[in-house]
Amino acid sequence: MKSRIALIVFLILFFKSLSGQNSAATRNIDLLLLRGEYNRVIDTCRQLLAYDNLDPEIHYRLGIAYMNTLDEDRSLESFYQAYNLNPGNQLYSFLLAKGYYGKEKYKLAEPLFQKLCSSDSLDWTYASYLTSIYMRYNRYDEAIAIYRKFQSNDSTNYSYLDKIGFASLKKREYQYATELFTKSLSLNDSNLIAIKNLAYIFSATKQSDTAIAILTRGISIDPSDMSLYSMRGQLYFAKNYNKRALNDYLTILASGDTTELYLKRAGIGYCNNQQPGLAISFLLKAYKIDSSDYETCSYLGQSYFNKQDMSRSEYYYKRVIGILSPVYKQFGLSYTLLGESQKGNGSYNDAIKSYLKAVDISGDPNLYMIVANIYDEQLHDSKNSIKYYQLFLDGIKKFGGSFSGEYLNSIKDRLEYLKTEPAKP
Repeated sequence: MKSRIALIVFLILFFKSLSGQNSAATRNIDLLLLRGEYNRVIDTCRQLLAYDNLDPEIHYRLGIAYMNTLDEDRSLESFYQAYNLNPGNQLYSFLLAKGYYGKEKYKLAEPLFQKLCSSDSLDWTYASYLTSIYMRYNRYDEAIAIYRKFQSNDSTNYSYLDKIGFASLKKREYQYATELFTKSLSLNDSNLIAIKNLAYIFSATKQSDTAIAILTRGISIDPSDMSLYSMRGQLYFAKNYNKRALNDYLTILASGDTTELYLKRAGIGYCNNQQPGLAISFLLKAYKIDSSDYETCSYLGQSYFNKQDMSRSEYYYKRVIGILSPVYKQFGLSYTLLGESQKGNGSYNDAIKSYLKAVDISGDPNLYMIVANIYDEQLHDSKNSIKYYQLFLDGIKKFGGSFSGEYLNSIKDRLEYLKTEPAKP
C-alpha cells in the first residue's frame, strides 16, 4: 500500500516537473482505459485531482471510468466538472447533455443540445437528442423544423420523412402524415415504420379495411413482427371477425408471448366459434394472470354454460357481478353528482335526466324528491311535480326512511295542493 502511494506521489511530482505533464498523465490513464482497468483509472484520477482538481481532462476520464463501472451519478458529476472547467469543449458538453438525458433531466439537457446543434447543425446525433426532447414536450413544430433541415439535405432518406410524418400524426394532421408515410414507402417499400403508422392513421380515421390491408402487406414483408399481428388482430376483433382475430392471436401466442390480453382474446375467439373446451383452456390461463378481469370471467361463465357445466358457469358469473358491482354503484353516484352540477348551472332538464339515470342504477327514492322539487320550483310543471312527489312517497313507504312525520306530511300537503290547484301560488 505504501509503495502504491509512493508511486502515485512520484508520478504526480514527475508529471508536474514536465512541461507536458497533462498529456503524459492522460496517456497513462488512456492506456488503463484501453485495458479496461477502470478501477485503477478511478484511483489514479482521484489521486491526481486531489493534487490539482482544475484539469478537465482528468475529470472527463474519471467520468468515462465511472460510466464503465455503471456508476451513473458519479459519471455525470465528473462530466459536469469537466464541462464547467471547459464549457467550449463539445465532447464534454455532449457527455453532460447525454447524462442529463439518461437521467430524464430534459430541461437541463435541452440548452446543451441546442448549443451543440448551433455549432454543428448537420450532426444528427445532437439533433436526434434535441428533437426527442421536443417530441416529449409536444413541441412538434420545433422538431419538424429540424427534421426538414436534414430531409432537404438528403431527400432520399426515408427515415426523415417518417419522423416528420410521426410528428404530424401527433398533431392530428392525418392527411399530411399519410402523404409523408406514403412517400416514404415509395422510397422503401419494406419500411415497416411507415406501414404501422399508416395502419394507425387508417384505424383512427375509421378506415379499418384499409388498415387491415396494409398490415397484411407488412406481415408479408416480415412474418416475425408480432406487433403487426397484434394490430391486425385488434382490428379483426373490433369488427367481430372472430376466426381471423383468433388466428392472429394464436400466432402471437405461438411466438412465446403469453400476455393476458392475447390469452383472453384467443379464448373469446374459441368461445364465439362454439368451441368451449378450447376457450376454457385459454381463458383459465388469462384468469390465472388477472382474476379481476370481468370480461375473462364472463366468457368463462358462457363457455362453461355451453359445456352444460352450470355450477362452474354460476361461479364465474358471480365473479363478474362481484367485480362490476362497485363500478355500477359508482355510476349511480356519478350521475347524482352530475345532476347536482347541472342543477347548479341552471340546466334543469339535463339535471332531471341525470337524477333519473341515478335512480335506475341505485334505486334511491330520495332522488325522486330532488326531481319533484325541480319540476315544482324551477320548471313550474305541476303534472310532473305530482308524479315525482308521489313516486318519492311510494318509495319511502316501500323501502323506509329516516324522515320525520312532519316533513312527510308537508310533502303530502304540497301534493294535494298541486292536485287541486295546479298553478304555483
